[in-house]
Amino acid sequence: MMDELTLMQRIAVWILPVIFAITVHEVAHGWMAKQYGDKTADQQGRLTLNPLKHIDPVGTIIVPGLLLITFTGFIFGWAKPVPVDARNFKNPKKAMMIVALAGPLSNLLMAIAWALLIRIGVAIDMEFVSMPLIYSGVAGITINLVLALINMLPIPPLDGSRILSGLLPDYWAWRYNKLERWGFLILLVLLATNMLSMILGYPLYYAQQMFFSLAGL
Repeated sequence: MMDELTLMQRIAVWILPVIFAITVHEVAHGWMAKQYGDKTADQQGRLTLNPLKHIDPVGTIIVPGLLLITFTGFIFGWAKPVPVDARNFKNPKKAMMIVALAGPLSNLLMAIAWALLIRIGVAIDMEFVSMPLIYSGVAGITINLVLALINMLPIPPLDGSRILSGLLPDYWAWRYNKLERWGFLILLVLLATNMLSMILGYPLYYAQQMFFSLAGL
């Protein structure tokens, strides 16, 4: 659907969905941590939807921009992680699992919101209004599903690894978490070798179809 757009149109369509997807994901982590007793993110002014508080020059701008410009068909990014201090939790393992899950869950909720926006666009019988809503909605669904799926991968420090770590015995969780220093490199290798697309391709496709059906497309 996006193939018919020019590069500038693509940027215009994707910029807000990408920024919101990444920003809300991080705010969700901080908000959930606060519910369990850790106010670190709140005290540092990170519980805000102001993207300037969360933008990572590489993860929020450069990486998504390059993926968009090179027409890879696969766009993702990240923001500055919100600070979470597990020492403030009564039950650190359980709390960290739920705090980690809050990020991908927020992306799924945003995907639903974008699907509803598409429904509004479809219902409006004015192309100059409806088409921007539909294109932005498709981008919003896609980026949020990609972020949710990527973050559920069990690669430290992604959210999926925090959940798995909480299920492991303490010793094995400690050994597993030591992989964190290699996590970003592993992710880059998976992306560069197209393995990431192979791993997430089918789950992303079927999830997109479900949300596009919800959107009335």
